[in-house]
Amino acid sequence: MENLGFHKSKLYSLILAGVALISLLLPWVSVSAGGFGGASKNGFGGWGLVVLIGIGAVAAACFMGNKALGFDDMGKKLVLGGFGAIVGGAVIYLIRIFTMGGGGTYGGLVKVSPGLGLFLGLVAGAIGLLLALGKIKVPKSIDDKIK
Repeated sequence: MENLGFHKSKLYSLILAGVALISLLLPWVSVSAGGFGGASKNGFGGWGLVVLIGIGAVAAACFMGNKALGFDDMGKKLVLGGFGAIVGGAVIYLIRIFTMGGGGTYGGLVKVSPGLGLFLGLVAGAIGLLLALGKIKVPKSIDDKIK
């Protein structure tokens, strides 16, 4: 990891933001209409755009200042806000699926359900938020134990 020039906390935050970006490409909501097929929608729309803004904030915080050092005070606030936006956007999207979009079966024909991308983005944001808050410690590598 030293070859990349990133501090471990910045590198893990950047990886989690990348996972959240990939989750936006996956289905966030799936609609199936009995035997007539179905459709799905990715996270690029509605409250998923809040997740995209959060990903941008985390990426900006990782590239600010000296990459080899940990987050400074402003960078830590930006990362917390970014991961908070990722979690918040995903939770609001999930709530909207269950309240407005259904999240159930209508007359046995139409089924609306949250997709894999929504849960992947939610988990990536939650892990990133816990990492930024210090509740999850960055793992030590073998090279750190030798020094």
